[in-house]
Amino acid sequence: MPKLKEILRLYHEGGGLSRRAIAASLEISRSTVTNVLTRAETAGIGWPLPSELEDESKLESALYPAITGRPRKIEEPDWNYVHQELRRKGVTLQLLWIEYKQEHQDGYQYSQFCEHYRQWKRKLDVSMHQQHRAGEKMFVDYAGQTASIVDPDTGEVRAAQIFIAVMGASSYTYAEGQWSQGLADFIGGHVNAFEYFGGVPQLIVPDNLKSAVKKADRYEPSTNRTYAEMARHYGCAVLPARPYHPKDKSKAEVGVKIVEQWILAALRNRRFFSLGELNQAIREALEKLNNKPFQKLEGTRASLFAAVDKPALRPLPTTPYEFARWTQARVAPDYHIEVDKNYYSVPHLLVREYVDVRISEKIVEVFLRGKRVTSHVRETHAKYRHITEPAHMLKSHRAHMEWTPEKFIDWGKTFGPFTAAVTEQILLRKAHPEQAYRSCLGLQGLAKKYSRERIESACAHAVSINACTYRSVKSILEAGIDQVTLDLNTDKPTPIHENVRGAAYYSSSFSTDKPN
Repeated sequence: MPKLKEILRLYHEGGGLSRRAIAASLEISRSTVTNVLTRAETAGIGWPLPSELEDESKLESALYPAITGRPRKIEEPDWNYVHQELRRKGVTLQLLWIEYKQEHQDGYQYSQFCEHYRQWKRKLDVSMHQQHRAGEKMFVDYAGQTASIVDPDTGEVRAAQIFIAVMGASSYTYAEGQWSQGLADFIGGHVNAFEYFGGVPQLIVPDNLKSAVKKADRYEPSTNRTYAEMARHYGCAVLPARPYHPKDKSKAEVGVKIVEQWILAALRNRRFFSLGELNQAIREALEKLNNKPFQKLEGTRASLFAAVDKPALRPLPTTPYEFARWTQARVAPDYHIEVDKNYYSVPHLLVREYVDVRISEKIVEVFLRGKRVTSHVRETHAKYRHITEPAHMLKSHRAHMEWTPEKFIDWGKTFGPFTAAVTEQILLRKAHPEQAYRSCLGLQGLAKKYSRERIESACAHAVSINACTYRSVKSILEAGIDQVTLDLNTDKPTPIHENVRGAAYYSSSFSTDKPN
């Protein structure tokens, strides 16, 4: 080392220069300065130097004497064991070094132990450099490749998406075929993965898939509400990968590559006729993959999972998560919200409020600012139905529940055949008769202002021009058109519908909404 003499000179003649200042002056590290001064003190070398050490090479030999004798053989640690143990919670290199020294007193010192481990780890694949704790993270993604499924009836070929989940510490892998990357399939893949692993990790790390992340952001990604609800059910958290940071999801990307190479490629020449058949083949291939020996580590994914990840997983809940989607709706003036082309009531005081709606397979739940205000059994067999809870209605509206279609038609008959025909047509024009009750009541209200004869005449005019609505009858009466003679060859109303059904039809085909 050519600066040995300068280090000693500046230390003894530098007027009290600190070791940091000496290092800066000579452009060397402070640890080098400390090491030289410590060796000089140990060797009894002061300043000025004795004449025999003026030569730089002799000074170096005095400070760094050659090691004599046969070098001792150091017992090499089991670096594979060290690497695996570091994934356990609370295990550190220092603890492993202490255990190593207890068995091998002449082994590496701590600094050498750490350096040799780092050198050993550099030889592993780049994707293994990230340190993953036992049971901490599950990485999820979809493969870029798809699998083909043939419809046995039509011969149509559909592409199945491949969902993949990988445990961080052991690389234990799960995969399944799905019809889409939509929210329902995405959530279902997680539920099945947890069942396959037999437990739940602390964190789920998805890519910025739309099903998982509502808003991708480097610092504050917004997680889909259903996804967050599923995570709460299993007692874990979602940690989306940052955009443009592939290292955040390296395990998932490697898992995708391995599944494509060892499963999809192996199944490429097989024909599948159902999603279940494809998933059975994937499950068999998974067993082979997870029990395939590592190339640069001892053991397999399955053995490493059993030893490291599985004991650290949280237990599964008593029941699996039931998929439910969330949406927002505005309460209409008739205090109903629309969900999948059906209408569900809420308390009438919430008219025009925005509410959150949770829709599961069987139940529709309505929330206002996080508090549930009502729920209904979900209607799945019909469309455009009004599902109404009487307690949600205004008192004046509850009276409508006493009416039925046949009662309205019977009322019309007391005025005449044309009034009955108009009443029936008002009911027929609506997808559900209850939706027409307000118009029928409006027609009845006209009887408070006009005579029976005028209402029957106005309805006859409405029938003749095929305008059988409450508004048309009201306009005819207000304009006095009903008093103009209408020349009809028959005293019966001309049918304006191919099947004028009559009151008997409603008594057998329709009924009022039953309260939930």
